[in-house]
Amino acid sequence: MSRVYNFSAGPAVLPEEVLKEAAAEMLDYKGTGMSVMEMSHRSKAFEEIITTAEQDLRDLMGIPDNYKVLFLQGGASQQFAMIPMNLMKNRVADYIITGQWAKKAAKEAEKYGKVNRIASSEDKTFSYIPDCSDLPVSENADYVYICENNTIYGTKFKELPNTKGKTLVADVSSCFLSEPVDVTKYGVIYGGVQKNIGPAGVVIVIIREDLITEDVLPGTPTMLTYKTHADAKSLYNTPPAYGIYICGKVFKWIKAQGGLAAMKEKNEKKAKVLYDFLDQSRLFKGTVVQKDRSLMNVPFVTGNADMDAKFVKEAKEAGLENLKGHRTVGGMRASIYNAMPYDGVVALVDFMKKFEEENL
Repeated sequence: MSRVYNFSAGPAVLPEEVLKEAAAEMLDYKGTGMSVMEMSHRSKAFEEIITTAEQDLRDLMGIPDNYKVLFLQGGASQQFAMIPMNLMKNRVADYIITGQWAKKAAKEAEKYGKVNRIASSEDKTFSYIPDCSDLPVSENADYVYICENNTIYGTKFKELPNTKGKTLVADVSSCFLSEPVDVTKYGVIYGGVQKNIGPAGVVIVIIREDLITEDVLPGTPTMLTYKTHADAKSLYNTPPAYGIYICGKVFKWIKAQGGLAAMKEKNEKKAKVLYDFLDQSRLFKGTVVQKDRSLMNVPFVTGNADMDAKFVKEAKEAGLENLKGHRTVGGMRASIYNAMPYDGVVALVDFMKKFEEENL
């Protein structure tokens, strides 16, 4: 069977070259006579895998020396608790609510202190990013939290909020490594890797060193303390070794593509094909305010639930998989991450044109 074009929001499409390399090394990684899956995380071979992966990520993002890179487990959702447990010294934090995940993160943080929701786009079903140039940032807030790219709703912060000197914490799960980033603007950048970087099971946390302390909330488990993992170089316990190995291969792949600036250019070119069609289509329409559109996740609708279902079904038959929108919003969503080839987006638009002609 040939491979389909997979528009899943996560776990998502991975570069074919990476999958082929991993397949070739499945039984014998570089002459060790074993798979990375079977390898001790304390072995020389794995130490090289994780060290190289970290260095490649540092190179790609220009991560300064005073930031630690942690390869953790528990997905982005575990960070919803880990962040307040480690950072909420004054027991106050400000959250900007631009979708489901920021909403969940804020709710979790309320278990540990006072959460101020200082901006939200819920009034219009999260179809835009609120103006964050002059927010009522709380004087004693420990940090300001955003979800930078909203996978479900297809919005993206094009400008970071003015945090008025407070630490910025950002969940970048669905835009990780899709474009260049100035790490110094953040205290913490984190993301689950299963959208743009690797298989589910790894979350990468990039955290400024001054935020890693022993001074965490009482009762914080050892495993949920950043210092535990920073001191042990992500090897405090058995890490998601195979997932980290694949992430490392994807970092190499992005480097070979020309790095993050080249990645952004490719992503803009792909997204333009789809957005240009949506803007002139008579059947389909995008759901996001133009200036806040994500390059990674593109939601669209026909305005008729039965027609949407018909489209998803026929698209699947045409080898265009996982186009159904998130259960909370319905409609369709095309996730066009780094590994989605340009041809995949063209194939989707060609199919949409044909479907429009047949159903109008």
